[in-house]
Amino acid sequence: MASIRRTLSQVYQDRSYQNGVASAQAHKLFSTNNNSGKYSSLTSTSAVAAASVYLRRKGFRRSFYRCTIFFILGLLLGIFPFGQVDNDINKHDFSFEMKPPHVNVQLDTKDNFAFAAVSLGVEKTTPQLDRFSRFDYVERKQVIVITPTYNRALQAYFLNRLGQVLRLVQPPLLWIVVEMTSASAETAEILRKTGVMYRHLVCVNKNNTNVKDRGVHQRNAGLEHIERHRLDGVVYFADDDNVYSLQLFESLRNISHFGTWPVAMLAQSKNKAIVEGPVCNASQVIGWHTNEKSRRLRRFHVDMSGFAFNSTILWDPKRWNRPFSNPIRQLDTVKEGFQETTFIEQVVEDESQMESVPPSCSRILNWHLHLDAHGLVYPRGWLLQKNLEVVQPIK
Repeated sequence: MASIRRTLSQVYQDRSYQNGVASAQAHKLFSTNNNSGKYSSLTSTSAVAAASVYLRRKGFRRSFYRCTIFFILGLLLGIFPFGQVDNDINKHDFSFEMKPPHVNVQLDTKDNFAFAAVSLGVEKTTPQLDRFSRFDYVERKQVIVITPTYNRALQAYFLNRLGQVLRLVQPPLLWIVVEMTSASAETAEILRKTGVMYRHLVCVNKNNTNVKDRGVHQRNAGLEHIERHRLDGVVYFADDDNVYSLQLFESLRNISHFGTWPVAMLAQSKNKAIVEGPVCNASQVIGWHTNEKSRRLRRFHVDMSGFAFNSTILWDPKRWNRPFSNPIRQLDTVKEGFQETTFIEQVVEDESQMESVPPSCSRILNWHLHLDAHGLVYPRGWLLQKNLEVVQPIK
């Protein structure tokens, strides 16, 4: 009982606990009856529980503080690495190339026929390649083709044929198709299906009463479009009813100023072919294929599809030292057949400024056949003069 009295001394009664309950209860119990064993047992149990709660809370705080300190220390060590890191990783250190084993085939035959080592591995490419050689890029001059067209029986056939030829030409190529009065839905559909970069224009000329001059106004509409938008390239007038070689369009890119070549033409009587165009010596033009009557009337004897020129002549006269800045256009005031020579006179002064295409004018690259069909309805249908249905009996 002495130890119990020592526990209930004034010093221990005044000690405060975390929950503030155990001290009050112990003081009350022991002050009521100090000789009761029941109260002494409850008091000791409450004191132990309060002490354990205090130690448990104190240990949790200590663990939390330690974890926080170690976390901050690890974060600082990760942000500020010690030593030097080698960033130069050679290509041979990591290889993702699949190299299957070599296959050696040996066949013992009477003729001693044998295969050497056959390698199925992927060839290693050079890591540093020029960007142009990697994509097979070749800088090419743009070809600008102006084609006047109008509604007639063979229009769809002519446009499709020319469009398929232009589709095979290496880009860049711009096809400017010009119609009169309005743009037809049939022509627009044909142009979309060709896969060629094109511009569909409409030439509106209320004063155009002569049907023969419609091609002149349509070409002028294309020239005005090039001049307004300052398109850079080689301009070529390609009617849809002519026949063209693919080599012709590739040769146009070599023209720096003005180029010309001979054109094979089917005569109006369609019983003979004639050649109209330049006579060349290497890359120089030294004469013309023509007859006596035409030579006295025309300065340059070229077909409309037999020449091409640099588009900058239209919108940059200072580059070519042109004395006048008037727009270069075809003239509808001259007779039919003279539009070519009057137009060329605005572009060049004489044959010394011309280039032959191809060199020496050694090949015919396009034909003018005059194969237009008359009296046929387009686009509603065809007019057949004879019945082509034949019934063949079975024997």
